Amino acid sequence: MKTAAALLLALAFAGAVRAAEEPQLVEVVDFSKLLPILPNPPADWTADKAEGSTDDIGGTKITSVHRDYKKGDGDTAPTTSISILDSAANPDYVASTTAAWSMSTSTPEGYTKTLTIDGMPGFETFENEGKHGTLWLMVAKRYVLTIETQNQEAKDLQEWLKRIDVKKLSEIK
Repeated sequence: MKTAAALLLALAFAGAVRAAEEPQLVEVVDFSKLLPILPNPPADWTADKAEGSTDDIGGTKITSVHRDYKKGDGDTAPTTSISILDSAANPDYVASTTAAWSMSTSTPEGYTKTLTIDGMPGFETFENEGKHGTLWLMVAKRYVLTIETQNQEAKDLQEWLKRIDVKKLSEIK
């Protein structure tokens, strides 16, 4: 959730600056259209109710949806958070975000790497300590899909991505 909040704040700030410079050309979708994209929990997992909102911040509308998943109880239980942010109202945000995804590194502590999935740019990070991973994917040059895992293996990021109908998301207008 921290990652999604940081993205939202960055978009809000950039959107406010952009709104002052020129009129908004593209409307974001209503959050209710994105909620069905958030998957149901896998077997043996539970999920919080999906949340979403469409807000007007400084003349720029922002739509985001989010859902948290958990397997079991306790401090070391595996968790996943999935968020979708509609950045259609701010093409500068899309350009700057994907430009920041141009580096790959690998260390004993973990890795960062660029991805391309079905022609869409993405970025993945994984920290071995805590088994904390994050995958970002820019869908249809407007939706920032974020999957964040805790106490799971690196390969689980891709498994969670398979649960999301990215093609259906790319068609939402």
